[in-house]
Amino acid sequence: MQTLALWLYSLAIWLATPLLKRKLRRRALNEPGYAVAVPERFGQYEQRLAGQGGTVVWLHAVSLGETRAAAILLKELRAQLPGMRLLLTHGTATGRAEGAKLLQAGDMQVWQPWDTPGAVRRFLRQFRPAIGILMETEIWPNLAAGCRAFGVPLVLANARLNEKSRVGAQRLAWLSRPAYAGLAAVWAQTQDDAARLRDVGAPVAGVFGNLKFDIVPVPEQQARGRSWRDASPRPVLLLASTREGEEAMWLDVLKQKSLQAPAGKAQAAIKSEVNEAVQWLLVPRHPQRFDEVQRLCEAAGLSVARRSQWTDGPQQADVWLGDSLGEMALYYSLAHVALLGGSYAPLGGQNLIEAAACGCPLVMGPHTFNFAEAAQMAISAGAALRVADMKEGVAAAIALAHDRPRQASLADGCQAFTQAHRGAARATADAIARQLGACMKCI
Repeated sequence: MQTLALWLYSLAIWLATPLLKRKLRRRALNEPGYAVAVPERFGQYEQRLAGQGGTVVWLHAVSLGETRAAAILLKELRAQLPGMRLLLTHGTATGRAEGAKLLQAGDMQVWQPWDTPGAVRRFLRQFRPAIGILMETEIWPNLAAGCRAFGVPLVLANARLNEKSRVGAQRLAWLSRPAYAGLAAVWAQTQDDAARLRDVGAPVAGVFGNLKFDIVPVPEQQARGRSWRDASPRPVLLLASTREGEEAMWLDVLKQKSLQAPAGKAQAAIKSEVNEAVQWLLVPRHPQRFDEVQRLCEAAGLSVARRSQWTDGPQQADVWLGDSLGEMALYYSLAHVALLGGSYAPLGGQNLIEAAACGCPLVMGPHTFNFAEAAQMAISAGAALRVADMKEGVAAAIALAHDRPRQASLADGCQAFTQAHRGAARATADAIARQLGACMKCI
């Protein structure tokens, strides 16, 4: 039954290959990184790592967030495994761009193979990794089956599984359960994640917490952000890592406040609301949406100053637009208060830990199911507030921006929150080293 299920899945994935190629071409129009080394996605690699010395450690981080978590783990892994050679794979252009910063001499970076048996087989034969480390959620049936066939232990680090994904995995248990069960070890972020992962068949070997608690914000970014914040004549409110639809929600709140404006004066009223004793900073989650968000703001009559055009500091405008990658520490340090993107639309929320590490109080919407336990811990630690919707979020953020004592109290809560949960990176690296050592003894 398992063999038949995997065969049917493999057939579906193979038939979907033309759709993937078309999707890559479309994405490349806005993000050229998707046009880079496309044959690699189908198992056609020009370079080799095997036979050049050093243990090949394969680390897969699908996108930007996972790559940043991988950077934290990688630092500990290099200390645990001196002489290791990194094989770094990704699924998105932003992940690959960020991952390039992590490479050292002798390392290699390629795309994750599309999950057909042939592409996976060519990938494993080409690079012969001693171990495979998947970050957070990335489980692919043929990848798991291929690693078992090649004797490559495949582990899931910083693992999380929300309730919606658990239900989906159980609905497709004929396919997902063998993939989860075929992992050599899983180290979960929280006890709730561990319980859900066990439910779908994963061999949970420990609960180490979230690697992102070990992040150290870039000091230069923090210093620059705080300098710009201190120079701002008004408190800075950040819409952080927003997803599609959330900027429109924000504008709708401002429009509702200006409904009493005389005919023909609506845009002026919105501009007045935007500039009501605060400075708004918008940072969309995905770079392909930067232009879209600018157009949305300008259509509402708001002037926009993009980070990419700043020199000595932010330019005067109704809205600042953070259109750079890898500078979230700067944006959180620039802000007095942040509204958490992905939590106002039903998308599960974005990573809140980086904001706390920068001492930036958070106002979260109702949808944080991707980081449910971390969100509740942040609230309990006095690092964040929960609101019902964007309207309440805007009101709460503005009030907090002008309440300096309470703002300082939440900033202190942010520091206590992050300090209390450090240590996942070292614990995970120790476990990977033990797993790798045990496998080496069996060879």
